[in-house]
Amino acid sequence: MTISILTKDQVDESLQTSITALYNQLNSNLKQLPLKQLVEDGDSLVFAICKSEGQVAGIALMATYKVISGHKGMIEDVVVDVKHRGQGIGRKLMEKLLESAKNKKLDEVLLFSGHHRTPAINLYKSLGFQLKDSGLYRLILN
Repeated sequence: MTISILTKDQVDESLQTSITALYNQLNSNLKQLPLKQLVEDGDSLVFAICKSEGQVAGIALMATYKVISGHKGMIEDVVVDVKHRGQGIGRKLMEKLLESAKNKKLDEVLLFSGHHRTPAINLYKSLGFQLKDSGLYRLILN
């Protein structure tokens, strides 16, 4: 099993197909952007990928941005293939993103998780994340 940061030269049609199928395990109703578009938009996205025996076993992404209150990261789309759950892959992907956050000297890393996702919440808490007292609002534009 290997955990690495995806680079644009690694993206091909086969990888796109594998990640599309994996992401559908998280939410098949959401539109997915093409991988090429994600990794070519500069260094504002950190894309951690886990491969096991040549197959994509998990992914986790962190968007980075700057605002008046500091340089931040937002973790999104943490998905481990159902066949590989319970092997610590989610933790290793998160640790890879947090290592990158430290290297980028981010001030804060944020994430949202559904209240029903108990194993994910337990993982995030074990990594030091704390529930922030705030509300999340959204406006869907498309």
